[in-house]
Parts: sequence; C-alpha cells; structure tokens
Amino acid sequence: MAGMTIEHPAERGGAGRDRFAAFAERASNVTSSPLFYVLCVVLVLGMVVVHLMHLPLHWLVFAGDVMTAVNLLLLALLKNTERRATHAIQAKLDAIAELMLEQREGTGHRAADELRRAIGMEEGQ
Repeated sequence: MAGMTIEHPAERGGAGRDRFAAFAERASNVTSSPLFYVLCVVLVLGMVVVHLMHLPLHWLVFAGDVMTAVNLLLLALLKNTERRATHAIQAKLDAIAELMLEQREGTGHRAADELRRAIGMEEGQ
C-alpha cells in the first residue's frame, strides 16, 4: 500500500486521479438512476427468493457475500461523491469570500476570475 494516500481526492494530482474521478462520476450517474434502483430491488427480491426456496447453506452464503460486496462498492462510491461535492462547495465559498474582500478593499480582479473558474462559468462559453 505504498501508493495509498490520505489526501482529499480533489487535492491529489496526476493522471490516475483524473481517471478515477471520471470513473467515480460515471458510476455515480449510473447508481443514481431509476434503472439502477430497479436493479437493486430485483437483487433484494432475489435474496428473499433464495431464502424462501430453502437452498443449501453455501448458496445462501454466496448470495450474502454478493450483497455485501455490492454494498461496500456503493458505499465507497457514495463517500467519494460526497467528498468531491464538499470540496467543490468549499472552493466556491472560498472564492466568494475572496471576491467580497477584494471588492471591499478595491483591489484587483483576480478573485472574480477565480470565482468564475470555481463555478464553471467559462465552461459554458
């Protein structure tokens, strides 16, 4: 685990972080869809059917292991999405505060440019 870091995901650099961030964003979009919800309901109903059919214990354990693995993966994606969203909100708040101070002091326009970048205004142009 020499490559593991405890830095905030948004503060890590490198191409690997970009690939993971893109993957996490796509996975978050999929897991928040109605189709994925239906898939989860089917998976839970499948667990109920497995128990009602009185299958051998090893099938029950396997089904439980699958559910546990899915839960762990979804938890990791949820936490990643939460942390990225929190970091984005904090960056916007910091840019707004800096802009307000800059306007109060009558100094340059660097904070306004930073605020435009933080809220993604240049992306739509």
